[in-house]
Amino acid sequence: MLFLVSLILTISATANGKGFLEADENEGLDDRTLGRDLITAMDEVLGCGDLAADPQRLTEIESVIRPMWRTMPSTNGQLDWKSLRYVAHRYFMQQSSLLIRGLEPSRVLNSTDIGIAEILNQHLPSHIGGAGAAMKSYSLEDAVAFIAALDRLVFDAETLLLDRVYKQHGMGRDNVLAFKQQKRLLEAYIVHWMMGEDTRGINILLRNRTLLDTHFPRWHDLRKFVEGRLKTLEFARAQDMKKGFGQSLMEQRFTFSDAHEVVGGITKNFQTYWQSECHDMKSQLVDMDKEGTGRVRLSDFYGTGLEKDWRFGESEEYLRQLGVLDESSPWRGKQVIIPNYLQAASNCIVSAPHYLVCCMNECESMMGEIERAVGEPTVSVAQLLEIVGNLSSPSSVDDEPPQVAGPISEQLRRIADAHNGVVPLHGRLFAQWLHYVFPRECPFPHKTGAFNTHTLTPHSFGKDYIASKSEMESHVDSAEKDDLNSEQGSEWMSQWSEEEELFADYAGETQSLWRRCSLPFMVISALVVLAMWGTGVLGAGKAGVGAFSDLSTSQRSHMV
Repeated sequence: MLFLVSLILTISATANGKGFLEADENEGLDDRTLGRDLITAMDEVLGCGDLAADPQRLTEIESVIRPMWRTMPSTNGQLDWKSLRYVAHRYFMQQSSLLIRGLEPSRVLNSTDIGIAEILNQHLPSHIGGAGAAMKSYSLEDAVAFIAALDRLVFDAETLLLDRVYKQHGMGRDNVLAFKQQKRLLEAYIVHWMMGEDTRGINILLRNRTLLDTHFPRWHDLRKFVEGRLKTLEFARAQDMKKGFGQSLMEQRFTFSDAHEVVGGITKNFQTYWQSECHDMKSQLVDMDKEGTGRVRLSDFYGTGLEKDWRFGESEEYLRQLGVLDESSPWRGKQVIIPNYLQAASNCIVSAPHYLVCCMNECESMMGEIERAVGEPTVSVAQLLEIVGNLSSPSSVDDEPPQVAGPISEQLRRIADAHNGVVPLHGRLFAQWLHYVFPRECPFPHKTGAFNTHTLTPHSFGKDYIASKSEMESHVDSAEKDDLNSEQGSEWMSQWSEEEELFADYAGETQSLWRRCSLPFMVISALVVLAMWGTGVLGAGKAGVGAFSDLSTSQRSHMV
């Protein structure tokens, strides 16, 4: 996130962390490691041996995704792979604002053969039964299993970094630490976690902790956050006392397993803690949005960056490649789209090898209310106008409902006309309509693959991700000073496009499921694909799912 810019410029450039599911810090990801870790994750998540998932946890996941699931078009209650990705992506964004690498909605899917069956046969031969046995449909149970397994993989993946931090402090997994020792070590973990592979910067900060207070954003609060997570663990242990933990609890002693549990909680809860920064940034952008269009002129954006807040300093080309710029209006000029900017990779505070922690997508709560009210994949215009007309947005004044009469309702009717009189909830056109109803909360949905919205971090873009002072001044100096006239006011929807993208057609036949313990076979398959995406084994540009689904290039998934 650009909150780290001052630190980055002072010390060195931030880099991403190491590969997903690596065996140790000196061992690269290989096929054997991938297969072993996936099998381990399956055992831990879905019922083999002593590491079976807590049934209550599975119930909680199901309760979150069920309203969404009811509104997804399905075949006999089952979804295809593309839709499963969409559900899983939204689950993690709703719960923790985690963007799981490999589930990015902007990724283009196709039917390219990527050899999935061969990989599955090589690494999971005793659990597959035959080459090419790829499933095409997923039940609600499968979705819960898939999400639970991903959740476990995210948790387990933190072990590598925690191990590294322990070793750098001369400790191992067998050490039992006092409260102050554990707190200090976890503070070091936070620095490593947020700084990625900037080894030089990490070493400088940890050797001179005065710099943490002066250069690391909100370091005092971060220390309190770590302390709070430790105390939360203590409280949980006291409430559910297990045999052998009484002495450790009384003496405030912590094992490596305790530390691992704490860092897992940090990952899941960090966005909630950091959201105040996102709110501050949004408030500043909203103050610049004089007309309520959810857009800020690039000249005003840079003007604020020069005069008040160093947050707003991404280069024009970086903003363009992130899909943040609206350049559709010759009258208004280049504009920064507020919700797209807030959701862009440049504003994700943590960029780990297998996930990013980003600002909350405020449109998710409104979409959730719509899904609960509708309960079906499609809805009539009249019902939708009534539901949306009673919603309120975080940036509305005195909780005033949105204006859904006039031209905006006509646009909704045009969407319905293209779909036999009803509106599909999970399509690009409805997401686009929601953006214009809630322009400061709902991102503008670009066509799939048009931009690297979710993956193009500052490090990935390169050193020119920051605009120079002269570039910012040039935009400010050349900006039109005249007030926007009435003709310009008619262009508030100039970026609207008629291209629809639905998440899937579900005409395929439901196939029988192969299971390993209580784990659906297709979940193992999907996790292999996801893990390979996350590691780059398949390459960032190759997002095909091979035999997993018959995906059409004319109907592509997209986030709301």
